Amino acid sequence: MNKNYRKILVIQTAFIGDVILATAVLEKLHSYYPNAEIYILVKKGFETLFTGHPFLKATWTWEKGKHKYKNLWQTLQKIRAEHFDVVINLHRFASSGFLMAFSGAKEKYCFRKNPFWWLASKSFPHKFRKNFHEIERNHQLIAHLTDEKPALPRLYPIATDYQAIEPYLTSNYICIAPASVWATKQFPAHKWVEFIKMLFPSEINIYLLGAKQDSKLCEQIITESHYPFIQNLAGKLSLLQSAALMKTAKMNYVNDSAPLHLASAVNAPVCAIFCSTIPDFGFFPISEKSYIVETSQKLRCRPCGLHGYKACPQEHFACAETIAVEKLVEIL
Repeated sequence: MNKNYRKILVIQTAFIGDVILATAVLEKLHSYYPNAEIYILVKKGFETLFTGHPFLKATWTWEKGKHKYKNLWQTLQKIRAEHFDVVINLHRFASSGFLMAFSGAKEKYCFRKNPFWWLASKSFPHKFRKNFHEIERNHQLIAHLTDEKPALPRLYPIATDYQAIEPYLTSNYICIAPASVWATKQFPAHKWVEFIKMLFPSEINIYLLGAKQDSKLCEQIITESHYPFIQNLAGKLSLLQSAALMKTAKMNYVNDSAPLHLASAVNAPVCAIFCSTIPDFGFFPISEKSYIVETSQKLRCRPCGLHGYKACPQEHFACAETIAVEKLVEIL
């Protein structure tokens, strides 16, 4: 085990949830190499997750949209100029593999699913198995540099994040993040409405969380539920502010999506609803107070894919429609 690493780069340019879970690798590396300068490379737009991070040297971004390959080349030049001792690539696709392979780092680690795995110092399997979390898969890449036990993911909301949520902390509340990038991962709007209606005559506050594009869905849920103590905060809070609000909620209700991992990264109580996907993919909640809700029916079509689809391939969406809303209420 080399204790003299000066500079370490972690690459994860996938979705927000994947980036949040990658923080477990940052935590473990910092615990073993506290004097090393640790960098992370993420997709442009996700850098706000690391605002005020206490030990990251820098957060770099790769713009995947306009001029994607020009930006990729410029990113490679930036990486090579830093002369990293170690590059750890958690992303499984060619773009990140290219950056790792030609980084000039002394040591390079990645998953064997990456097309550039053969240029790594070591490569590791990326397999799904029961009760095996993504943080454990990721930890395989650094276990030989640290130890066998993975760290937990962690985000660090700062003082201004907590100040921003103060107006919402006047009484008991729950948070609901009703949206997902993938439609078949998303608990249907009418099921959220059914759940909220079952909370009557409770006076608990409900905050709907999400990105700006989720605001319309949140407004629909508010209109149809007629619940008097509900607010649409979609697009009004940053990721770290949302995490700070979730931290002291009585419960957070989420899909198999990024807000699930936001909750895990601040150890917030969470109830994760799995529709077309399954917990055995390794993205289940890991907060101390965690619940999983899914259909009790044995559906031959479930899971239909790792990420889900824009619509149910079977056109019945039974994996979501057969989930008993009462299960969500019982958790409260």
